[in-house]
Amino acid sequence: MEKKKDIKLEILNINHSKYTTRLSPKYKNREPYKSPDRSKLLSFIPGTVVEIMVKEGDKVKKGDEVLVLEAMKMKNRIKSPVSGLVKYIDINVNDKVPKGKLLIEFNPQQ
Repeated sequence: MEKKKDIKLEILNINHSKYTTRLSPKYKNREPYKSPDRSKLLSFIPGTVVEIMVKEGDKVKKGDEVLVLEAMKMKNRIKSPVSGLVKYIDINVNDKVPKGKLLIEFNPQQ
């Protein structure tokens, strides 16, 4: 008769409910979720920067349009995620940007 391997069970907490289960190595080594940094505007899709409507040092309000990104033959008007000052612009007009590229960094108002 075969011996069962010693199975190490661990506690998994999902929405404040605890479950006893085996956790795979892939699950244990995953990168934990981090909420996005609202002070950094990243491209959500690859595209071409058509227009930049702000410059470093400008004051913006949440929802103000800051740039136009053309992707898949559509012009996407990108809005500021926070109110504050434009700290850094990492792009130029006609730049082709990949998904996840830093476009603009803000210094949020408190």
